Amino acid sequence: MSHPYLPPPYPPPPERSAELRRRFAEEARAERPDVSALCLLIGAEMDGELDETGIDAAQAELDRLAGELPFRPGGPRAWAEAVHRLLGARYEFHGTPGDYQRLESSLLHEVLRRRRGLPILLSVVWLEVARRAGAPVYGVALPGHFVVGFGAAAEQVLADPFEGGRVLTGPDAELLVAGATGAPLHPSMLEPAPPLDVVQRILNNIRAWAAARPERSDVALRSVELALLIPSHPARLRYERGQLLVQRGQFVAGAEELEHYADLIEVVDESVARKVRQEAGTARAKLN
Repeated sequence: MSHPYLPPPYPPPPERSAELRRRFAEEARAERPDVSALCLLIGAEMDGELDETGIDAAQAELDRLAGELPFRPGGPRAWAEAVHRLLGARYEFHGTPGDYQRLESSLLHEVLRRRRGLPILLSVVWLEVARRAGAPVYGVALPGHFVVGFGAAAEQVLADPFEGGRVLTGPDAELLVAGATGAPLHPSMLEPAPPLDVVQRILNNIRAWAAARPERSDVALRSVELALLIPSHPARLRYERGQLLVQRGQFVAGAEELEHYADLIEVVDESVARKVRQEAGTARAKLN
């Protein structure tokens, strides 16, 4: 399926999309959500070229890479260095500033193919490969820059996959946070990121990419609709979905979504609810 005016990727057909969303919702509600599975379902929803064979191949590649790690190399630092040698040095997974301008940088199957991506997607590769090999690994959502952590808090070692998995010293992490926020590093920032927070953050990045490209409101809408399938999502996503539907000319559906959001927030903020209802009215008026 292609579009005469837009470059790829193109979305999957409606039946395929419905099936992908059903599986995404099911995985997001699982007791232990599988981040690689969720990321590949996002990839298939954004890129209709990614079929089941492609999804299986991406999982197989993660397994293959994990099989190349040494068996129990030692403590947290030994693990971090082993993964850095394999993924960063040998296979040259890393990021560049230009990767922020590409949608593929947020799609796991493309990151595995290109060995380039955003910090959070490269971190997913690190996490999934190291986890399969038995490493004590987890994501660390530093403000503005996602990294990975190895080991318990007392002996934690951080690595930056965007820089090929360079092992960070204490001052490195403090500089990353100061650069992003101007604030000091707080110990709570170093705690493991829950899997669904990682997935929500990836969808946020896709929406940010699409927001800068109004012609790709299709991508923005798909990412919002996937984010709405994650349990305990922010209510504001309903507002975003309503706005996108209106932007795409689906005035009735958009107005209904905006009214639903107004109902949700009325208890908290009447004046905002009133403004949103006015937006819904304006959308409905466009039908006349």
